[in-house]
Amino acid sequence: MRFAKSLITALVLLGLPLFAADTYKIDPVHSEVSFKVRHLGISKVSGRFTKLQGTILVDELDLSKSSVDVTIEAASINTDSEGRDKHLKSADFFDVEKIPTLTFKSVAVKEVAKGKLEVTGDFTMHGVTKRIVIPITNLGTAKSPFNDVRAGFEGALTLNRGDYGIKTFPGVIGEQVEITLGIEAVKVEKK
Repeated sequence: MRFAKSLITALVLLGLPLFAADTYKIDPVHSEVSFKVRHLGISKVSGRFTKLQGTILVDELDLSKSSVDVTIEAASINTDSEGRDKHLKSADFFDVEKIPTLTFKSVAVKEVAKGKLEVTGDFTMHGVTKRIVIPITNLGTAKSPFNDVRAGFEGALTLNRGDYGIKTFPGVIGEQVEITLGIEAVKVEKK
């Protein structure tokens, strides 16, 4: 008992964490990255990316030590219109042959209120990287019927597509793109 107390005291003095952060892998089947953009200024066209993967590290003791790393396959864009999707994959828009992914890598996580986070990171789309802040709601965790633990997160933000070099059809397609995130991630059990 005395040895255990001494070991814990030594770890604390060395600044080593007593509990490691939890790692979650994004479940693409139960997650969605969707968007809406104005068409002719009178309606909105929506779509989504169907293939994404990533890792979320959650440090409950110090959320500022948490992180997010996500990769989205640009060719997985789906607006429920085969012709439009083909055009969006072309060099006029995402140019998926040359630039196959969109990525987000966090550099900071800040808790702004209970369950509310601001995740700052580098977002790369169409080969252009910009630092952005994504407001995120931490929906907590739940145990699935398969006995794994899952975490849920939601977020929304607006980006200007022109900032990323996607400037096709100005006046026809809106500049502002509304993005909605619904993420479910599976906890990776420590070995």
